[in-house]
Amino acid sequence: MTVKLDFEECLKDSPRFRAEIEVVQNDVSELETRLDKLVKQCQAMLEAGRVYCQTSKSFVSGLRELGHQLSTDSMMEECLDKFSKKLSVIFDAQGEVIETIQKSVRTKLQTFVKEDVRKFKDVRKEFERSSETLEGALARNAQAPRGKLHEVEEATNALLNARKSFRSGALDYVLEINVFEAKKKADILFAMLSLLESQAQFFQQGHQSLSELDQYCQKLNEEHTQFVLNSAREKRDMEQRHAAIKKKDMSYDESILDFNADAANGIAMDGYLYKRASNAFKTWSRRWFSIQKNQLVYQKKFKDQPTVVVEDLRLCTVKPSAENERRFCFEVVSPSKCCLLQADSEREQQAWITAVQNSIASAFQERREDAHSPRSRCTSVSMSSLEKGGGGIGDQENEGCKALEEIQAISGNKQCCDCGEPGPDWASINLGITLCIVCSGIHRSLGVHFSKVRSLTLDTWEPELIKLMCELGNSVINRIYEARIDEITIKKPHPSSPRGDKESWIRSKYVEKKFIQKLPETGKSNLVRRSSARRTRATTQDRNAQRPPLKPKPTRATLPRLTGLSPSDILKNNSSAHKDWEEDEEEDLSGLHPGALLYRSAALQNFPVMADALAHGADVNWVNVGEDSSTPLIQAVSVNALAACEFLLQNGANVNQADSNGRGPLHHATILGHTGLVCLFLKRGADYNARDKNDKDPITIAVDNANADIVTLLRIAKMNKEMREMDGAFGQSGDETYQDIFRDFSHMASNNPEKLRRRSADPKP
Repeated sequence: MTVKLDFEECLKDSPRFRAEIEVVQNDVSELETRLDKLVKQCQAMLEAGRVYCQTSKSFVSGLRELGHQLSTDSMMEECLDKFSKKLSVIFDAQGEVIETIQKSVRTKLQTFVKEDVRKFKDVRKEFERSSETLEGALARNAQAPRGKLHEVEEATNALLNARKSFRSGALDYVLEINVFEAKKKADILFAMLSLLESQAQFFQQGHQSLSELDQYCQKLNEEHTQFVLNSAREKRDMEQRHAAIKKKDMSYDESILDFNADAANGIAMDGYLYKRASNAFKTWSRRWFSIQKNQLVYQKKFKDQPTVVVEDLRLCTVKPSAENERRFCFEVVSPSKCCLLQADSEREQQAWITAVQNSIASAFQERREDAHSPRSRCTSVSMSSLEKGGGGIGDQENEGCKALEEIQAISGNKQCCDCGEPGPDWASINLGITLCIVCSGIHRSLGVHFSKVRSLTLDTWEPELIKLMCELGNSVINRIYEARIDEITIKKPHPSSPRGDKESWIRSKYVEKKFIQKLPETGKSNLVRRSSARRTRATTQDRNAQRPPLKPKPTRATLPRLTGLSPSDILKNNSSAHKDWEEDEEEDLSGLHPGALLYRSAALQNFPVMADALAHGADVNWVNVGEDSSTPLIQAVSVNALAACEFLLQNGANVNQADSNGRGPLHHATILGHTGLVCLFLKRGADYNARDKNDKDPITIAVDNANADIVTLLRIAKMNKEMREMDGAFGQSGDETYQDIFRDFSHMASNNPEKLRRRSADPKP
C-alpha cells in the first residue's frame, strides 16, 4: 500500500505539501458526506420497512456514488460497482431485509464516521492552529529590527517554539492521514462484506444471483485479510518512523535547502523568501521561490502560475544587501530591475546567494559550446553592438572580431589567468586578464572593488576598454601577482581542480596578495622599461601611424620616497627622459612609495608598473602635494594616455578630483585639447560645470581655445543631462544621437587619434 503523504515533505512545508493536504481534506470531507448519507439510507431501511424496496434502490444508488468517489482505486470501484448491480436485482425481488443485518452495516460505517473521521478533524485543527502560530512567528521574526537585540531575541525564541510545535503537529497530521487512508478500505470492505454475506443467508430468492459473486467475494476476503495485515504492519512501521523523526531536534530555524542543478524536475532549488514589492508602499510578502530553467520565479500557491523575477540568470548578479533595516537581505540585480529578497536566517541567505551564483555559472556553461568559436563570439559582439545603436553590420562585425583577436593575441590570454583552462570567454577589465567561466564566477563574488568581470562573447566592448586589455594580459599580471609562487607551498589549480581549490587560490592571490613581491629596498636597482605588451602590440598590428615618443615632463622632482634617491637624482633622470622610449630607455624608480610609483608610471604609460603599484596598495587617487596636488589620473592626461586613464578609472580613480588650482582631469584634457580624453571623462561622469580658481568651466576653456570638437562634446553632454532631468525619474540614459556621437569619438580616440586634432577659429554658434 502506497503512503499517502511523506513525512519529510511535511517538514519542508512546501506549496506541494499544502496542495496535497488540501486534496486529502477534500477527499475526507466528501467521504464523510457519502458515508453519512449511506448510514442515513441504511437507517431509513430499518425505519420504513413498508417502503423497503424504494429505499433500497436509493441505497444502491449511494453505493454507486461512493464507487465514483473512489474511482482512483480500480479495485474499490470494481467492487462497489458489482455489488450495487447484484443488490439492485435482489432488492427488486425482495422487499424486506433483516434488521440485524442492516444494523451491522450501519454500526460499522457510523463508527468509522464518528470516531475515525472525528479524530482526523481534531488532528487537522491542531495542525492548522500550529500553522497559523508559525506564520505569525515568522512575520514577527522578519519584522524584528536588527538594532533592537531584545526584540530580535524574543522573535527568534518565539519562532523556534512555533516551528517546533508546527513540525510536531505536521508529523502527527501526516501520520493520521496515512493511518486513515489505510483503515478506510478495511472498514468499508468489512461493512460491505457483512451486508452481502447476510443477504446470501436470508434471501433465498437472491441466492442464485449472489452465488455468482462467490469467487469474487472469496478473492475480496483474501485481499481484505491481506489489507488488515498490511495495514497493521504499515501502521507499526509508520509509528516507529514517526517516533524516530520526532526524537530529532526540530527547533532549528533553517529550512531544508539543497541546490541541485541536475534535478529531474528541473528545479535547482526552492524555498520560502520574503519579497519587497516595487510599489510605493514597499510591502513585504512571503512567497515560494524556485530556480528553474535558468530563471528565478515565485508563486503564492502551488496551483498558481509562477511569476518570473529574472528572465535569464546570465544577465543578472546577486549580492548581500546591508542597506535595508531588515536582516538576511540580498539583491538580485538584472538590467531591467532590482529585486530585494529576505531569507529567514543568515545560513539561508548565503545558501540562496550561492545557488543563484551557481545557476548563473551553469547557465553560461550550457551556452559555452555554442559561443566558444571565434566566429560565434564575433557574431555576439556585433549583434550586441547593433542592438545598442551601433554602426553598419560589416563595420561592427569587423571591429568585434578584430577586438577579440587583439585581446586573445596578448601573451598568455589564450588560457585562463588563474587555472590555465584554454579558450577563456571572460575577462576582468580592471585587472586586464582573461578568465574561464568558473574563475569568472569566483571573481564576481569578490566584489567590483577587486575584480570587474565581463563576457568576451556576450557584452559590448568599448574601444578604450579593448585598448586597455591589450596593454596588460595574463602574463604581465601573473608576473606581479604570482612573483613569489616558487617560494610558496600552495599549488596553483589546474582546469580540472575543484571549485573550492580555485576559489581559495584566487582569494589568496588577489584579496590577500600572498604571492606578490615585496617592494625593492633602498639602493637596489629597479629599472622600468616601456610596456612589453605595447611593444608586442605595435609590431603585430598594421597601423598607419606609430605612437609618438613619450617625453616625461622635466618638472616632476618632488615625489616622496620611502628611502634613497634625492630630488637631484630625479631631475637627472628627467633630463635623460627626452630620449625615445620606443628604444627601451630606462628610468630608475627604485624606492618610490606605491602611490608615487603609480603617479610616475602613469605619466610614463608603463602599465606593468602601474599594475604593480596598485597590487602593493597604491592609492589610485594619491596626491602629489609638491606638484599642485596633482593625481595619477591628471598625470596620464598630461601625456594624452587614453588607456592609462581608463585603467585608473576602472580601478576607482575619482574623475572629478581637482588639483590645487581647482582643475580636474576634464579641465586638463580640455586645456591640452585631448578630445578623446574629454569624451572618456564625460562618459565616466565628469562634472562639466566645475570651475577652477579662475572661475572657468571646461566649456569656457574649450571656447577660449577654439576647440570645436570639445565644445561640441561638452554642450551635447550638458544638453543630454538637461533633457534627462526634464523627463524625470523615467528619463533615458541618452538618446541615439548622443550615444552615436560619443561612440564615434571613442572609436577615433582609440583607433584614429589624428582625426581629433581639428580646430576652429570660431566654434561659437
